[in-house]
Amino acid sequence: MVDKPLSLSYDDVLKNQPYQKVVQLNCVEGWSAKILWEGVLVKDLIKNIGIKPGANTIILHAVDGYSTSFPLSYVLDNDIMMAYKMNGVEIPPERGFPFQLIAEQKWGYKWIKWITKIEISDNANYKGFWETAGYNNNGDLNGPKFDTK
Repeated sequence: MVDKPLSLSYDDVLKNQPYQKVVQLNCVEGWSAKILWEGVLVKDLIKNIGIKPGANTIILHAVDGYSTSFPLSYVLDNDIMMAYKMNGVEIPPERGFPFQLIAEQKWGYKWIKWITKIEISDNANYKGFWETAGYNNNGDLNGPKFDTK
């Protein structure tokens, strides 16, 4: 649901204004880690694509078929980063290279790794990998971990 679809190389993405922030990753399995992330803001990547009226969801896809989604307002109204470095080091392949979403205030299953595609949609009910397995589609840290419907 965009007027001007983009195809960007890794280097093209890195030409955007860098952004850094320490953010804690919280896993539903009970562990957490505070990490200095560096990357680009998702809203900067999509600012000139001409989002069509009625679009309400952003869907992120990974090279391995994994996907997850968020309300479009989540990335437009917040500084949500697509990271390429953690603690000053390029994210290694086993940790998510080329990009990992830093989904602040969301459980770790929403922090998609190996991002290769961003889709703008009008499907507010889209469910990604873990969400179709019963995890809450919202993924809020202070919300339920599992879908109660």
